[in-house]
Amino acid sequence: MTGKTPRILIIAGSDSGGGAGIQADIKTVTMLGGHAMTAVTAVTAQNTQGVSAVHTVPTETVMAQIDSVIEDIGVDAVKIGMIGSPFTALHIAARLEAQENVPIVFDPVMVATSGATLADDQTIAAFGKLMDVATITTPNLPELRRLTGEEDEVAGALKLVSDHRCAVLIKGGHEEGDALADALIEEDNMTSWQGQRIETTSTHGTGCTLASAIAFYLGAGIGLVQAVERARLFVRMALHEAPGLGHGHGPLGHQSVRLDTGLGLRLNQVTVTGKDYAKMVDFYRRLGLKQIVDSPENQYARFEAGGATFSVQCDPDSEIGETVAVYFECDDLDERVERLARSGIPFEHGPRNQPWMWREARLRDPSGNTIFLYRAGEARRFPPWRLTE
Repeated sequence: MTGKTPRILIIAGSDSGGGAGIQADIKTVTMLGGHAMTAVTAVTAQNTQGVSAVHTVPTETVMAQIDSVIEDIGVDAVKIGMIGSPFTALHIAARLEAQENVPIVFDPVMVATSGATLADDQTIAAFGKLMDVATITTPNLPELRRLTGEEDEVAGALKLVSDHRCAVLIKGGHEEGDALADALIEEDNMTSWQGQRIETTSTHGTGCTLASAIAFYLGAGIGLVQAVERARLFVRMALHEAPGLGHGHGPLGHQSVRLDTGLGLRLNQVTVTGKDYAKMVDFYRRLGLKQIVDSPENQYARFEAGGATFSVQCDPDSEIGETVAVYFECDDLDERVERLARSGIPFEHGPRNQPWMWREARLRDPSGNTIFLYRAGEARRFPPWRLTE
């Protein structure tokens, strides 16, 4: 990833309820650190319970929005969602075909989460032209079957890959059961991810959010597989953080994910050791720090200070030295540890899964301070012992 802010052009419909469409796209790109630009294809009146009205934006107005962005600001990646009309789809495909080396993510939106139809038969028939210029298409299972006529999802995805020369991400959120799987199908490769279903009714905008996150990471110069992996993590964290708004399918919690899934090492906390847990906790509380974790059974406390965290780990039987422990979060933990070990840096232990749902490796700096490299994944904001308000 370069130091430049990724410029992401979003071509999609507006959602007055703020859960999906352009609104979800803008929130996603912004929270990840990009600059979101838009070409609105339709204005919808909708909330968490359904869509009550749709106004399709004229094709010439959609194209004028696209041209104004390309001519002045420039584009590092494009996300396409709701189109509005087959005529608009054909014009968008022709315009984007002229944009060389710009990754394009196409989310073939057909039906809203509430069940409302957002694309008619003629518009869906024109989706092929958009897939011809797309880097990746991201259908859910019903959309994939509608596009291909295939009941077998892998066979359907392979058909799209062959016909349109774009990668296909099969989204498994419509599967039955607690275990879900997504699969990225490319011409010569398949990558799959498994996960547990997150029990929530706040699922409005998951497809939009995923596609926009993929577009951001591709625009930042990240490879396709890693872009999808990071985007999936962003969506799952946003599902965990959903604020529970409305009386139907509510929006995701984009605002709480922030840059937890950002690139590179992130200093998360400094931990000091001690012998007497109660005295240590009392001292830092009196010092004015806000306590956010209290785990006396683990002799562990965490405090918040100006957005960063400071922790106390006690062991009544240990000899306390003048060293500290520093934690660095990294999404590429296993690869990073392997690379560092090859360079000659010794580790006390390599990546291990921990009971608190982190994966963690440990080493020491030349002064004896303990350094932890870890990956928390979607558990990043959900330590099981976090204090409630």
